Amino acid sequence: MSDIPGDLKFQRSHEWARLEDGGRVTVGISDHAQDQLGDLVYVELPQVGDHLEQGASCAVVESVKAASDIYAPVNGTVIAINEALADAPETINADAYGDGWLFVLQIDDAAQLETLLGPDDYAALVEEEGH
Repeated sequence: MSDIPGDLKFQRSHEWARLEDGGRVTVGISDHAQDQLGDLVYVELPQVGDHLEQGASCAVVESVKAASDIYAPVNGTVIAINEALADAPETINADAYGDGWLFVLQIDDAAQLETLLGPDDYAALVEEEGH
């Protein structure tokens, strides 16, 4: 398993969230998730301006093996999407924690980040799942 960046928070469903300046949160899927899915061939992202609720399905990633819903890690409004993924979804496979980000939210309540798993707890979850 790859190193898990220490500045991320995770959902049990394998999405990550990184708090940025100005109450923005960048969202993606974990390296573990992309590895389990295999080669990604399609990404469907939310629209800029959409308001997302924590835990609600908001995007889809498809691989040659399966399609998987992406769930919002926090409540917020989509302020940017990674448009490069439309032509190159495999970027997520290559750089899940960097160029493979999915979208950016303007967070409603930063305290929601505290409900997510820290890197160590997420690593334990992945280990627990036996992968």
